[in-house]
Order: sequence, then C-alpha cells, then structure tokens
Amino acid sequence: MAKKGRHSKGGRTTPRGTRPAGYRPRYPGDDSVWDEPEPDFMADVRRALVDDQPLRFLDMVSSMLAAIDPRRLEPPDRPPDETFVIGRTELMTTFIEVDRPETTALLAAVAGLTTDRVERQRLQHVVNARDHQLPAWLSRLGEAEAHRAAEVTHALRDGDSVVVGVRLATGEELSAVVYIDHNEGTLVKDAFVVPQSIAKSLDILKGRNDEPDVAFGDLAVADAKVRLLDAIDVWARTVPAFESETWPACRPLVEWIVGLLPDGGRGYQRPEWSDAARKDLTERFFASEIGRALDDPNHRGLFDAILWFACDHGPGDPLRWSPAAVEILLEDWIPRKIVADDEYLSKAPEVLRAFIRFCHAERGIPARLTDLTLEMVDLCEPDYQEIIRTPRPMGRAATTAGMRDLAFDSPWDISLDEDDDDVVWDGFSMRTHLERTVGGPDALAALDDVPLPDEPFDWTGVPEDIRDRVGEVLILADGCCDQLLDVEHRTAARRVLARIATDGPDVFRRRGANSTAAAAICLWVCSSNRTWKLGGQRISQKVLLGHFGIKSSVTGRADTLINAAGFPRYHTPWGVEVEPGSPDYLVSKRRREILASLARFEEDQA
Repeated sequence: MAKKGRHSKGGRTTPRGTRPAGYRPRYPGDDSVWDEPEPDFMADVRRALVDDQPLRFLDMVSSMLAAIDPRRLEPPDRPPDETFVIGRTELMTTFIEVDRPETTALLAAVAGLTTDRVERQRLQHVVNARDHQLPAWLSRLGEAEAHRAAEVTHALRDGDSVVVGVRLATGEELSAVVYIDHNEGTLVKDAFVVPQSIAKSLDILKGRNDEPDVAFGDLAVADAKVRLLDAIDVWARTVPAFESETWPACRPLVEWIVGLLPDGGRGYQRPEWSDAARKDLTERFFASEIGRALDDPNHRGLFDAILWFACDHGPGDPLRWSPAAVEILLEDWIPRKIVADDEYLSKAPEVLRAFIRFCHAERGIPARLTDLTLEMVDLCEPDYQEIIRTPRPMGRAATTAGMRDLAFDSPWDISLDEDDDDVVWDGFSMRTHLERTVGGPDALAALDDVPLPDEPFDWTGVPEDIRDRVGEVLILADGCCDQLLDVEHRTAARRVLARIATDGPDVFRRRGANSTAAAAICLWVCSSNRTWKLGGQRISQKVLLGHFGIKSSVTGRADTLINAAGFPRYHTPWGVEVEPGSPDYLVSKRRREILASLARFEEDQA
C-alpha cells in the first residue's frame, strides 16, 4: 500500500484539529477529571452520568460495545491481551445480575443503542423493573431525532465527510462526523461524535478549513443513511481494518445515529465507464495536443493501464486526479499489478503527467490543484523508478505476499487476483477450502454437477406462528429468482429459507421488512454460488437489490439470517467466511467450478 501522509493537501474534507483529542472526546472544564487514572469502571460510569454532556456517557458505552462487538473479524492468533475476555451476552448478563444504579444506566444505554429488537426488549424489561432514577435524556433516549445531514466535499473527490445532527428528547444536541475515503474503496476512514449542534460543527469545520476547493452543502437525510451504511459495511469487510483514535470505538454510537435516519435514500453512484467510453477517451487523449507526441504502442499500453486504474479503482472518475491517487498509482498499483520490464514501466510518469493535464483541462479543475497533483508525480517518481528496478513480487505473486504479510495463523496460503476473482490455492489449503465449501471430504469425493431439481418449498418443521411471514418471504424470493435467475437458484433459495425457518425461527418473530429478508437470502445464494463471476447470469448485486426496491446494503440482515441457520463459519485471511457446507445449496455451474478447481489442484500435486 502506498505511503501515507504525503498527500495531506490533496482533498481531505475534515481538517486536522476538528477531531477531539485523545481516545475519547474531551469537553471544556473536563480535563482534570478525565485524565486522572481511575481503576474503578463503575466510578467512571458515575462521573459520566453526572456530566452536563450526555455524550461522555454514550461515548463510554459505545467504546465498551465496540470492544466486545461480535462482528469484529478476529484472526485466531490475536495476542492474548487483545482477545475478547467476555462476550456481549455475558457482559449484559453480568449487568443484569448486579442491581445497582450504574448497571441500570448501562443497560438503558445499550437498550437504546442496540439495533437488535429482542436484546432491546430484554434489557428494557430489566430497566423498567428497577427503581433507580436515570437522567431524563437517558430514560428518553428512544425519542432522539436525527434532524439534519450535511456533506463536505473536495474538488478532487478523494473523500467526503458526512455530518449528521441529532437532538435528544431533552434538548441536548450531538453531531457525528464521518470521513468516507473513496481512494480506499469508499469506506469509513475516520469518525467521531461531538457534543454540539450540527450548525456549530459545520461552522467549526468551515473556520478551520482554509482550502478554497472544499464545499459545504446540505445532504438529504435518507441519502446520508445509505452512504454511511454502505461505507461502514465496506470498512467492516476490509482487512486490515482502518482505525483511528476514535474509530471504531464510536461505531456503535454512529450506527445508532444512522439508525435514526429515514430509509429510501440513494447511495454514492459510481460512474460506469463502458468499453466504448474508454475507447473514446483514449482516442481523444492521443488526438490532443498534449497526447499526440506519445501516440505509440508502448505509451498506449501504459495509458491503458493508467485508465484501468482510474476507471475501476478509487472514485472511478478518470478525468479527476489528486495527489493521493498519483501516490497510490505510482508507489503501489503499477509496481504491484503490471508485470513488465523496468524500461517499459519507466515511461509511466511521463504518460501520467500528460493525462493529468488533459483531464484537468477537460474538467476545468483549478490550475493550483493541477500543479499540486503534478508535484506529487515529481515527488513520487524517484521512488517509483527505484521500485520498478528492484526485485519484487508482481501480479498474483504480489497479492500472495501481501496476504502473507497479514500473518494470520491459519492453514491458508493463497494468491487472489483482484480483477477476475480467480482464487489460486497452494498446498493442502486448496483441498481444505473445497471440503469446507461442500461439507467434508466425503461430500467432495461424491460431488457431481447434476442441476438442482425444481422442487417445492419444504414446510416440515416450520413453526405455525411464523408460516404466514415465511410464506410472504418465499413469494418475494421466488419472484426474484424467476425474473432474474433460474430454477436452480430458486431451489437453493427455498432450501436456505427452509433452513432458517426451522433452525432459527426467532428471526421471523422480530420486526423487519420481508423484502429485505428475501433480498438477503437471494444475495447470499448468489454470493455462495459466485453468480456474479461465473457468467451466464446477466445480473449484479445492484440489479438484484433493485428488483426489491432496495438501494442500501442488506449485509447486516443477511448476516442475521445466515447466522440463525447455523451455516459453518471459518477464519480466512480476509475475515470470517460463511460456507454453504453442503452441495444442496450449490447450483450446477458452481459445482462444476469446484470440480475443475479440484482437478487443477490434483494435477499440480501429481
């Protein structure tokens, strides 16, 4: 990954100094108390509860929940001092068993912040049964309102800040500031919550941001919700995860704030660059006065590589370059991804300079930003020229080395080509992976590619009280498969739904949209079968969710449903993977791929 810090002027929308100092926010007049060492957690709780600002207590609870968050994808070799000592359920049970004002306040806060309806009801029942007096803002936490959202953007679009204002029932206001980095995959890079109104937060951001190319504007609250949910989801699936002084400690609090926002918004719309559009841009560049002198096969080849990066990575806008994008391209992407000799690669900075001038002229980017971006090319070129002349892993080998650098204590030894999603496994781990996918060595030995049959839904074991709801989900899932997929996917989805309904029926006793459940099931079936990758199905995740009228992520709902069904989970270098664990949920095309992978493995081992 590229070095960090050299592109600090390139487009961060949250200026230094706007985030609270220290691991938790500090407030005026609070430093002397906050900095004192205090071994007694309950004493910390008491002090936080009497603070004038509710955020101090909420921040404490958020940090606690983040530390025991079961969604954290922990590798099995994490050092003992970082291992979860106690789980969330066990900790809540401890608070329930210890009847004192501090634990009542903690239970009330968790009940208010949680997105799990069953947990909320359980904890709120305990709180209601006790006679401890809570601060009014805490007892009425469920009446909080997220009333306004804003965005802070930069002309070069390295990232945006989304700001959400919250008003508690008793009048106190909070603001969440979330920085979403587009160069790293449109994920949360940093976030914090401050005890002030959104209007004041924006005034502070404006006062401390001296860049003329930063813009402030209101954002539809529903759009803010989708953007934040998607960015948190990408962050959660990124290994290693980005962390800051306040993120992900404030994740539970931010997610609570996001949950207060209304549904129905639109997330970031990534530009789609067709082959025809890319060809047109290529010809415009080489026909221009800037690009005409570079019109030869070698420079065109390098231009194609640069265009590939610009269209398919980062913000996805090849006509908008920033110092950060330049640094990533020259110090990481080209040396790692492009397999070629150093004489050929050495010409890339020349092509990049010309392309940046061309693009910024077309987009009307201010000259000062073009100069700043070109300065980064100059700054990176000596290192780039040295890197490409140094022996190093390239292509698949580079990815293998990167994964090994994660130092997971696991049997996996892999390289992952990020572009065609073809996974090549070395050693015994390949067979282990295939066995886990289909349910063991015997299942792998007996695997065939006979298409799944067209079979009716199996109602055996489905509790009577959830049958109506399961039936509604079934109709929606069937409709998606009939319209977008095929009979095999429909059978697989029916089997998954039946397993969830019999092994985890409580998920259908909770509140939730049936369309979201159906979308989550279809999405998981497609992901498990690599439907987006194997061809033959003209469908994407966006199209599938659009069939249900859903514009936001359903990953959280899918996790809840699949966990309820008890599908096997395994640690891998990129997190925890949930496997089907049986060929019963795999379409014939996916099983043929598995058989082909097994044949290649056995041939390599012969």
